[in-house]
Amino acid sequence: MKEEKIIVPANGYLMLFVVLILFFGSIVVMIYLKNPIFLLSILFAIFIAPGFIMVQPNASRVLLLFGKYIGTVKLNGFYWVNPFYTKKKISLRARNFDSERLKVNDKLGNPIMISTILVWRVQDTYKAAFDVDVYENFVRVQTDAAVRKLASMYPYDNFADEGVDEDITLRSSVNEVSTALEKEIDERLSIAGIEVLEARIGYLAYAQEIANAMLKRQQATAIVAARHKIVEGAVSMVEMAIEALEKKQIIELDGDRKAAMVSNLMVILCGDKEASPVLNTGTLNH
Repeated sequence: MKEEKIIVPANGYLMLFVVLILFFGSIVVMIYLKNPIFLLSILFAIFIAPGFIMVQPNASRVLLLFGKYIGTVKLNGFYWVNPFYTKKKISLRARNFDSERLKVNDKLGNPIMISTILVWRVQDTYKAAFDVDVYENFVRVQTDAAVRKLASMYPYDNFADEGVDEDITLRSSVNEVSTALEKEIDERLSIAGIEVLEARIGYLAYAQEIANAMLKRQQATAIVAARHKIVEGAVSMVEMAIEALEKKQIIELDGDRKAAMVSNLMVILCGDKEASPVLNTGTLNH
């Protein structure tokens, strides 16, 4: 398989000067000498004029001669090449590709909606021009395939009730997932001479049919975790309060009084609403 070959054609300004001298000089001489033979020089100047090309910064021209690859011009400037060359323009600038939102299944089989933002550019003009049909379309199709594969490798999120304890998830491990996505896309696009500059997930959400159920599930998980922290803190505060009362000998607490105090404090500290004080005019047991 051939590789990209960088060439530097003839200076375009010098050849432009030669063409102008040849064209206008032949006209003047033909008129002065009245010799039609100089008409051939005029036709020759017109014939070589299409050989001029202009290469802008971060652009290139792939040159072909009757189907044979001659080389690629990447250095910006004004040049002249063989008029028989076929000149194909390929941009070397960085491009953005925002893929469509795809409906795929994650590692747990949950349907999710996902899209990616890809930054890429052509690195090898020979591969981009001749190893694939249309490299822009190749980028779109292979990026979608890579996103589908990536989504099936990781779960959307961790759920303890399903025994899922993944270190990397699509929702929380942004950097790790982006690195894996970039590597996967780069491997697929390398055969087309495409360099992947950056690949990140642009959109991620559960599919519409399970979005509400998963939202309630996440909310329930968050509530349970918050309650666990509240209870843990409340137990610590009750323990500290009882120890302080006994240490300062403010009141002597027997088993029943301790149980009542613990119960009241836990209700106050763990309740969702503010506690309503109740005045007890009798004894502890009445």
